[in-house]
Order: sequence, then structure tokens, then C-alpha cells
Amino acid sequence: MIDLSSYRITDGTTFKLSDAATHEEPFYSKKKKFKKQKKEFRKELDELQSMMYAHDRYGLLVIFQAMDAAGKDSTIKHVMSGVNPHGVVVHAFKKPSDNELDHDFMWRTNVELPRRGKLGIFNRSYYEEVLVVKVHTDILTKYQRLPAEHTANPEYVWPQRYAAIRNMESYLYHEGIRVVKFFLNISKDEQARRFLDRLETPSKNWKFAEADLKERGYWDDYMAAYEKAIQETAADYAPWYVIPADDKDNMRLIVSKAILHEMKKMDMSYPEIDDARMLELSKYKDQLKGEIG
Repeated sequence: MIDLSSYRITDGTTFKLSDAATHEEPFYSKKKKFKKQKKEFRKELDELQSMMYAHDRYGLLVIFQAMDAAGKDSTIKHVMSGVNPHGVVVHAFKKPSDNELDHDFMWRTNVELPRRGKLGIFNRSYYEEVLVVKVHTDILTKYQRLPAEHTANPEYVWPQRYAAIRNMESYLYHEGIRVVKFFLNISKDEQARRFLDRLETPSKNWKFAEADLKERGYWDDYMAAYEKAIQETAADYAPWYVIPADDKDNMRLIVSKAILHEMKKMDMSYPEIDDARMLELSKYKDQLKGEIG
């Protein structure tokens, strides 16, 4: 039984990332049972997404943030592969383009927000602006084209960005777009093992880049940035889930369960059909039956 209360953060005031686990006992005893449980979660997720599409009052934005090699891509693939592709849209955000840098920091993600009835997945997101940019402040001062008086003291920028994120997520909530955010919490040792696996496996070599090792050198800075982002933006209307990521299969089960939990909180149903419409449908059925030889 997966208890989500130890992962779901809605009040960040006392949150400490150092207290969050990167590994725990698996919620499955055998690989066969893991696959069975994953299949059941997928089926339920697909059914809820179909209802959300028909109901057309809610949308869901699921955000994945993590250090390199934590398993964002594979988790999205495994959790969402059983859902009708017409109901899911995935966007991966890389280094901003020149066009994106000419807009406000949330513009490039805002234009990809899911519509009502859809489930949107962000592989990285606007949170990069208080993570990578906070670790590498030269991005802010040299490349983001902000007025000099705003970047003269970078510490002025972060509270403004946290406030903008809180306001945006609150706005989305009141517009029917629910936001759920995942931090896949991998340990530094496990990241090293996965980097080595990429280097030693021909089919995975392409995933490794020298920049991965460079960013690993800023591990403590990133942990501090993640902790602060969660502290500043965790809310019941837009919770963070901090998921142990050293065991990928376990992580995928927890993520699936969490998404289901958030979707079940939506007051959804299939559209009701009135008596007049039922009578019309009955006539259509009779017509079709009459055409069958």
C-alpha cells in the first residue's frame, strides 16, 4: 500500500530536502507484481483521462524536475504509455532560444499549457528559472536581457520569480487547470552509477555529455535551489511530490499513484443525456438495427 503523505508537500515552511529519502523498500515483491500493479495504474489513469476529456472542465499539468539521470524521460514513458495519446501532450524544455529569451521567463511554458480535458506533461519547466539560473547567476546577468537595475543584485530576482510562480499556479487552479509537481530525488552515488552505466553501454553512450559531470560539481548548490523552490511554491492547490528515485520501478509506481490521487480529487463525470436526447439516440439505434441484414 503506497502512502502518499510522506511524499506530498503542501506547506514548504518546514521542508528540508536532507530529510527526504532517495531510496526505500519497494512496494512490490517480484517483477511480475510490479508489472501487474503498473498495468492497473495505467488502466485507471486512462479511464480518468477519458472522463476528464468528456467532462471538459479540468485540465492537468504534471511537471517533472530532477537532476540528470534521475529518470524523468523513462518515468514519463512508463507511466503515460497506456493513456490515449490524444489526451496527453508532452513538452521537454531545453536551453531557451533567442526568441524565448525575448519574452518573460514564463512565456515559453505558458504557450504550452494544457487545455481543459487534456493532461499536459512538462519535462523541466519554468522552475528551471529558479534552479539552473539560480545556480549559474551569470545566465541571469549576461543572457536573459533584463534591465540592469533588476539584475544588479540577483537576490532581488528570486523572490519576484517565486511570487510569479505561485500566482500563476493559483491562477491556473482557479481556471480549472490543476498543477502537480514531481521532484525525482536521486542520490549522488546513484547518479554516478547511472553515468557509468551510460559510458559502459553502447546503446546509452549518446545520453552522456561532458556537461553532465560539470553540473554534478554543483550538486550542493542544486540541492539548496530545489529545497528553496519547494519551500516557496508548495501549496495544496499545486503540491510538490518528492519521490525517492534510486529505484526506478518503485518511483514509477509512486508517481502513478500520485497522479491518480490528484485526478480523483477533481469533481468529474461523463456528460448526462436528457430524455429528449435519449429518445433521439433510441431512434438512431432502431435505424441501424434495421439496416443490419
